[in-house]
Amino acid sequence: MNKEEIRAYLVAELNSQNRFWSYNQAKLDTLSDELLIEKTLIYLDIDESLLLFKIFPKSLIKKVWVERMLPQGPYYRNINRLYALIFFDIKHPDRYLKNKENQFLKSIS
Repeated sequence: MNKEEIRAYLVAELNSQNRFWSYNQAKLDTLSDELLIEKTLIYLDIDESLLLFKIFPKSLIKKVWVERMLPQGPYYRNINRLYALIFFDIKHPDRYLKNKENQFLKSIS
């Protein structure tokens, strides 16, 4: 599959799970890269998440993960630990996640 086919597949998978219920269905092909990455990491399986690395640089995926998923703390803790180990080669995921959560809390206080 090429990049456009992978992107279309991921959007279709998310849409089939009604993850874009509040979006204009005619404009789903213009979703931002960040939104597609975030929704894929949250709602789809590891196999689909791995497809992200075929169409986006690892640095962008990690940026979205750090900025959008890590601040949500305990809500996504288990999946964030998994991604830290599998996707981003973080040796001490619990410490890393806690540090990122603390950084986020300090930034909003």
